[in-house]
Amino acid sequence: QVQLVESGGGLVQAGGSRRLSCAASGSIFSINGMGWYSHPPGKQRELVATISSGGLTNYADSVKGRFTISRDNAKNTLYLQMNSLKPEDTAVYYCKAGIKRAFGNREADYWGQGTQVTVSS
Repeated sequence: QVQLVESGGGLVQAGGSRRLSCAASGSIFSINGMGWYSHPPGKQRELVATISSGGLTNYADSVKGRFTISRDNAKNTLYLQMNSLKPEDTAVYYCKAGIKRAFGNREADYWGQGTQVTVSS
């Protein structure tokens, strides 16, 4: 089995910071690309940031300069450092990972259950 578990969400004031974590566990052979997505209230899910297995990153324009995506491959963990938070950042944040399972022969996407981040003004 493979699962992704997000943590680190909560209530924070505008201008504050928060760090989200996403830990992958189970019968994992390798993890390729990973990313964070947000689901704001009343809107569709959208991309926040991605990071390749080699560490190349990509960010949505709305978070450039404020958020930093990183990964610790030894711990199978993805992070999102969120600085200078704005009320419009309020959303459920989900992590996604492209994972090849042990004894498997193809990669599949796995999603976490999400963690709520609420930014108050």
